[in-house]
Amino acid sequence: MLCAIYKSSKKEGAYLYLPKKGDFSQVPDTLMQMFGKPTMVMMVNLDGRELAQVDIDKVTQSLKDDGFFLQVPPPPKNLLDEYKQQKARRQPD
Repeated sequence: MLCAIYKSSKKEGAYLYLPKKGDFSQVPDTLMQMFGKPTMVMMVNLDGRELAQVDIDKVTQSLKDDGFFLQVPPPPKNLLDEYKQQKARRQPD
């Protein structure tokens, strides 16, 4: 399956996958407003390929069912909470 990938002008790390280049007709207006002006990144054939950030099966299924797939970055780690958890594990009982 060939798809077009666009990056967001408003949300760092957000990418929109479309089954047809330039066809945003299936993307909800509210999503497009939050996404901002899309910038074409690449065309890619998803068949037999792996993606670094997302599950390829989820992408292809969403492209078939919804007509688009939105990839968003994972939430930032809370380093203070991680430090507190590590510190609590190191303290003797």
